[in-house]
Amino acid sequence: MEKKPSRANFVYNALREAILEQALKPGTKLAEDIIAEQFEVSRTSVRAALQQLRGDGLVDIEANKGASVAAPSAEEARDIFSLRRMLEAEVVRRLAGQLSKKECDRLRAHVRSEQQAKSSNSSLSIRLTGEFHILLAELTGSPSLTRFVREVVSRCSLILARFARNHSTECAVDEHERIITALMSGDGKAAEELLLHHLDSVAERADLREVPSDSNMVDILKHYALRRSS
Repeated sequence: MEKKPSRANFVYNALREAILEQALKPGTKLAEDIIAEQFEVSRTSVRAALQQLRGDGLVDIEANKGASVAAPSAEEARDIFSLRRMLEAEVVRRLAGQLSKKECDRLRAHVRSEQQAKSSNSSLSIRLTGEFHILLAELTGSPSLTRFVREVVSRCSLILARFARNHSTECAVDEHERIITALMSGDGKAAEELLLHHLDSVAERADLREVPSDSNMVDILKHYALRRSS
């Protein structure tokens, strides 16, 4: 029997999706009372969820000011993209020629989900394309590397939500497929070159000029509460 997630995890997962899908933009205030009301949970559960999101680098919490979606600076953006290149290059070096058929099938199933979302749900597509990179890290079997990649990918999502030009925030799905093919063939050099070119293309979409937001948090939270409940 599948274990039912705690109320704090329910809120955590819903808010994480909303942030990574760029529905909740960087700098958005995350009022505990509004979140508790929309998700029908206690403020204690909301605080626990916000602390977990803080650990992921997705939320900032300040004394006497409360929580808000993290808003990386332009200077941090440049540093984060540089760190991401180093971390993910290590990921593909570890995976080249080491993936089982089951693991390759899992990667390709994820890419198919990306392709389906790209034509029907742009917000979901944004999150899935980032999670492809986290999945690669998970397949290394290194909890530490996975944790670092998860945080840097999440921070990149925030950077793109804040600074991306022309709302072009998605990875190119066909590039993901080419990376998988290179990893399967055991060509670590080709896989690394493909990955770095791919990440450079993502970084170029951030021109470090802030994208304005006109979102309404209550409406957004209603949508994600219903999605997680269904």
